[in-house]
Amino acid sequence: MSRLYQPERSLLRSGYVTIQNFTGIRIVRSRRPLTNSGELYRKRGLEISLANNVGICNTYKRGRKMVSTEFRVNPRNSDIGLNNFFTEITLNICSSLDIEKALWKSLIFIRKIMPADEIVLTSYDGELGVLELVASATVEGGVSYYDTVHLSQDLREELEKSVLLPRVRISDSVHDVFFQPVAIRLNWERSSMIIGRLILEGKYIGALTVRARGEGKYNQWHKRLWEILNEPAAIALANNKRYRELQAIKDRLVDEKKYFQNELRQSSGMHIVGASFGLRSVMEQVRQVAVLPSAVLLQGETGTGKEIIANAIHNLSQRSEGPFIKINCGAIPDSLMDSELFGHEKGAFTGALGRKLGRFERAHNGTIFLDEVSELTLQAQVRLLRVLQEKEIERVGGSSTIKIDVRIISATNRDLEKLTLTGEFRQDLYFRLKVFPINIPRLRDRKNDIPELARHFVLKKSQEMALPSVPVLTPDSIDTLMSYDWPGNVRELENAVERAIILSGGLPLKFDNIIGVSHPQICDESQKMPIKFRDVERQTFVRALEAAKGRIEGHGGAAELLDLPPWTVRRRLKNLGIRFGRTKVHTLQMTKAIRFRPV
Repeated sequence: MSRLYQPERSLLRSGYVTIQNFTGIRIVRSRRPLTNSGELYRKRGLEISLANNVGICNTYKRGRKMVSTEFRVNPRNSDIGLNNFFTEITLNICSSLDIEKALWKSLIFIRKIMPADEIVLTSYDGELGVLELVASATVEGGVSYYDTVHLSQDLREELEKSVLLPRVRISDSVHDVFFQPVAIRLNWERSSMIIGRLILEGKYIGALTVRARGEGKYNQWHKRLWEILNEPAAIALANNKRYRELQAIKDRLVDEKKYFQNELRQSSGMHIVGASFGLRSVMEQVRQVAVLPSAVLLQGETGTGKEIIANAIHNLSQRSEGPFIKINCGAIPDSLMDSELFGHEKGAFTGALGRKLGRFERAHNGTIFLDEVSELTLQAQVRLLRVLQEKEIERVGGSSTIKIDVRIISATNRDLEKLTLTGEFRQDLYFRLKVFPINIPRLRDRKNDIPELARHFVLKKSQEMALPSVPVLTPDSIDTLMSYDWPGNVRELENAVERAIILSGGLPLKFDNIIGVSHPQICDESQKMPIKFRDVERQTFVRALEAAKGRIEGHGGAAELLDLPPWTVRRRLKNLGIRFGRTKVHTLQMTKAIRFRPV
């Protein structure tokens, strides 16, 4: 059985089959339409069957089969054939984000219908005035290039005339004025080409070209088939451009992430002011625990630099390439705590319009820093304990658990051990967080670091304010800083330096009117502020009795001064243990009543 692929050898015209002279058979033409549905046609010793554009022609002589021939039908006037071609070519050209693979699949399909040795896809950038060779495909496979060819101004203007120029044209010369740069780049010999201009939303974006070796390989029927490819090929090219742009953005973000991580490591993890003096013992502990996966609890007053120490632990650990996620537990409302820590699914609650990853999930293969961990509610402490035990989380509204690998560093400025005794903090969670505690000293306990810290902050703030010169720190200003106790620690020192730079006006920095120099104060028992409400109430009633000279009722009495009914005053005086009379108040009882305690 022979195969005849040439469309000229068998034609389907208006549904009629015409068999031209092949295998010695005379021309036969049916008198009625022959549909493409497997219908059988017999006449004059011929039996012709047609299904899916494949025909079988059998010749008979005296009831005996003599010749059987299979042939392809050219469906140029068949709507069914054109629709099938459009469907198949669209599926092939849009089958992969790798455009070279999609072109190769398309070429394999097209070779069954028309001559084709190679397909080339080019893209046009009007802003740069270049023609980009995107990819090409032969029988052996596809290749991506992304080479650019600069076009002259006249040629760019001709290409952009999407209305005047034909969308599809046939060319028998590789020296075509529009396609010659690409043909030279690909080293084409003498070939026939069909060049399809890809127009999307009225704008020329590129071309899809097919070639076959030799001249005169294509006719008007092939040109019509190539016109069908405009929309699928244009969409595939546009999608490929967007895909490459997204890949470039992704690669750039990865590079920027690595760059900023290195910058952060150099600025915080590798150089800490005071690491060789007041924080020497702290940094030794940091180096000991950084290489281990153990949980760390940082304890110290507000402003001592707990976050900087946590960052140093992360940067010196094996997780330094992973994320470092910070959470201020005291700043998250109770109603949003679960969503922030563990994430939520779409529709989990009102306003959950999409899936959200929680902080723990974002910190996978990295470190999570729980600042002010003592502010967590008891319910949140229970869920955090489960995460520490099981190493898994569950999103709000979700039904499946998610395994995580996270190192936890927590920090607090309160005494967690005392909070466990009062029931404000879970004891089991406290022991899990306090695997390796590090106490960060107060600034007043390491005053030798103040000069270096001050110079560091002066240089830092000068760069942030873009000052032409760095302000000068005089010895007198250093003495002023050293004499202050710094209850706000390093954070207060940084703010004081910034305020001094703003007020200096280019002169040497002064801190006399910025910070209050603290001195030991000696005060007697009567000048100390009470901290209990009962002491304050007792003091108020005693002073009222003294002012009223012991009288409770009447004009100028204690009840009038306190704006209370007399019987209420008497009842409160008895409850407070204050003896009262019309003449005087017992001095001994008053002395016992007035007790002040320092804040």
